[in-house]
Amino acid sequence: MQLIQTVVVKQILTETSKQKLLEKYFARKLQMQKEYEQLQFELKKLEKTKKFQPSALKKHFEKEIQKRYEKEKLLEFQIEQLHMLPLGSELKEKDVQALIEIKVGDIWDERMGQPTIIIRDGVIEEIR
Repeated sequence: MQLIQTVVVKQILTETSKQKLLEKYFARKLQMQKEYEQLQFELKKLEKTKKFQPSALKKHFEKEIQKRYEKEKLLEFQIEQLHMLPLGSELKEKDVQALIEIKVGDIWDERMGQPTIIIRDGVIEEIR
């Protein structure tokens, strides 16, 4: 019989992976800043048309701007944390689903343990 099981994928922090993560975080941060500026521009444009109630319009846009601001702050925090992590640290990258084969006689606790895949610079190094 086959079952679906969640497998954790972890990445070992190396100079290369650290640089890629930093680039990814900075790119996402830049994207948040662009969205923030675009929302401010759209708000001003819609305020000039006078088609919408100004208070409701402003409230909606401020909520969206605040979301981008919070995401940007989270990215800044992640960048700070990444700088503090020593090389060789294991970072959880994601969870994936895997099919496992079970049969009569298997020891349940051993088969249902949390499997982990360890990756170093994009190459699978270990399966635990």
